[in-house]
Amino acid sequence: MKQISAIYHNNTQEILGRVTLKGRNVFKRSTYILVSDNEADFGKGYKFIITSQKSDNINYPHCTVDSISDFNEGDVISIDSKGEICFLYEINSTSNAIFATARCNHRCIMCPQPPVSQEKDRTPFNLELVKLFGKNTEEVGITGGEPTMIGDRLFELIRQIKKSCPKAAISILSNGVKFADMDYTAKLAACNHHDLQVDIPIFSDIASEHNRIVGAKTFYKTVQGLYNLAQFGQQIGIRIVVHKQTYRRLPQLADFIYHNFPFVTQVAFMQMETTGIADNNLHELWIDPYDYNHELREAVLLLNDRGITTYIYNAQLCVLPPELRRFAKQSISEWKNVFLPVCEGCSLKCECAGIFSTNNGNVSTHIHKIECADSCTE
Repeated sequence: MKQISAIYHNNTQEILGRVTLKGRNVFKRSTYILVSDNEADFGKGYKFIITSQKSDNINYPHCTVDSISDFNEGDVISIDSKGEICFLYEINSTSNAIFATARCNHRCIMCPQPPVSQEKDRTPFNLELVKLFGKNTEEVGITGGEPTMIGDRLFELIRQIKKSCPKAAISILSNGVKFADMDYTAKLAACNHHDLQVDIPIFSDIASEHNRIVGAKTFYKTVQGLYNLAQFGQQIGIRIVVHKQTYRRLPQLADFIYHNFPFVTQVAFMQMETTGIADNNLHELWIDPYDYNHELREAVLLLNDRGITTYIYNAQLCVLPPELRRFAKQSISEWKNVFLPVCEGCSLKCECAGIFSTNNGNVSTHIHKIECADSCTE
């Protein structure tokens, strides 16, 4: 999530609230954080004030930032005791997500979010957070860690999203293991959400290879979870992170998915984000995405030709073969999505996923600018 630093004044407590600008929202001001440089609006019952005005005359709990241009009406933010501002919901974003837990029952060798063994239950905070989301929100992700580690509280979150954001689709990023429990899967189905999808990774058609990559002997539980979800009519996505240890058998994995899980809603092949555990294991994982284009092409076209909706996430269009570009999806969260200087002037930049700002320079050596004439003739 996007973060900026602030300097606290007259307050040391953690703050959660919805952003308002220019003294709006006459009613329920106590739930709003005013972001303004107009001192005439200060102190009118708002929960907190954020300003770039540095003044000794402001007697209300507030913090100062370098600029208020990062804030938009309707954003939801938290401010911790150190003055760090986290954007937990951005009104103009299409990739808002709830971080359900940092705990996980896997330890994937390419995980960008290292798990913890213990933590305080985040659900009460997350339930209050969801209540602040805009009613016209189109999509909400539930991620972690492993979201099912919070047990039945996951269904509380789903029901609150359904109430606060009635139009929103929900995407749950899960390893699928918990859904091997039929009763748990039945509880998910009982939420009766109009547009909910569980996205589950499978990394190999060979059980032992999948288990080695995820750090747990859970391949068959994941497979059972997929079948249980299908039995209850739930939407399912399969995700495959491509790296040095998965790319060679992408065609075989695609064939395995087609023959065993023809009911899935979609399959996504994903470039790796090289941070967290992935960065620690980079020597075992990194391969230039250009170098697995042959295997990726065969796998993507195999699934597509057999009627399974297929995507490529996190990929740069200039690195992909022209025939695969139509499968690429802009998928990197806005706050960590960047482009290289060489991308300036590229005719496909507005359609491209860009690269992770967290990748620490680990990018394809084949990234290049595509001129308009090139994109038309390729």
